[in-house]
Amino acid sequence: MSLIILRLVFLMVATALGFQLARSPTVESESVLLPWLSFLGVMLVAGGVIVADAMARQKRLDIITAIYFGTIIGLFLSYVFQLALTPILPSDQTNSWLADWFRLAISTVVCYSCITVLLQTKDDFRFIIPYVEFAKQTKGLKPLVLDTSVVIDGRIADVVDAQVFDNPLVMPEFVIAELQNIADSSDKTRRNRGRRGLDILNKLRGNPTADLTIFDRELPEFAGQPVDRKLVLLAKHLEGKVVTNDYNLNKVAKLQSVGVVNLNDIANALKPIFLPGEPVEVRVVKPGEESHQGVGYLDDGTMVVIESGREHLDKQIAAVVTSVLQTSAGRMVFARFEREIV
Repeated sequence: MSLIILRLVFLMVATALGFQLARSPTVESESVLLPWLSFLGVMLVAGGVIVADAMARQKRLDIITAIYFGTIIGLFLSYVFQLALTPILPSDQTNSWLADWFRLAISTVVCYSCITVLLQTKDDFRFIIPYVEFAKQTKGLKPLVLDTSVVIDGRIADVVDAQVFDNPLVMPEFVIAELQNIADSSDKTRRNRGRRGLDILNKLRGNPTADLTIFDRELPEFAGQPVDRKLVLLAKHLEGKVVTNDYNLNKVAKLQSVGVVNLNDIANALKPIFLPGEPVEVRVVKPGEESHQGVGYLDDGTMVVIESGREHLDKQIAAVVTSVLQTSAGRMVFARFEREIV
């Protein structure tokens, strides 16, 4: 409602300005149609501004702030440059137009340069503006840098759909390049994995609940470094965390005091906890290592080793949990056979 009122006020002001322009002596003396054309021109410009504002629904505050500050700094520097160049600029009436165009060119170049610098380096510093800091905190303090393995794995898209992560996601350009190289591999398995990773990335970009950013800048410390090392350096640069399924990258990141989000650890933490004495139902699918053991799997992939279960292959049984073993590969449940389920 407030936006509608603001746009109506803007149209009213534009109408008043167009009317004043049409009634000015200079415009009225030129032609009969010129006042009407001037009024219509002002209204078309005002309407175009409102339409552009309405179409751009998702406005990024950091980009808008960078443009505002770049414009202000550029205008200030342009004024300083013009004062410094005043002695060499033509001051006579004949060449005054040349001085005006020269000042306009300086202002345009300096403002453009300031805005582009701020847009390209907006992640390297913060503006001390309360509203900007407040908006940053609501999106999450630490960005999550995605690894190649976690994108190919695909579960990150489901986790984001479940709105488990409120943090902004960062996808480095060098990881996208690695996915492209894998997708172009001559090996069919690697090629399918690479294409799956690119599909997951496109799914994340199309997800309205995901705050995904492509980091396309090359930091000086990236020179000559492998992809895993670049990921750790980028996470440290952004003061964020690395999201990965890679065991070695997990260790390297922790050695560098960089936070790690391991989806395998999250999956293991979400698996149901079994205590000794609890009943469990499972289908015996294969024999175990011992002569009397059978092996089954729960719906979440947890392996269940059943004592006296070898004789009940391909049957649904009821068992009682005797112990639970947590390993790096996941959780393993040991149970004792009770009865077959008809």
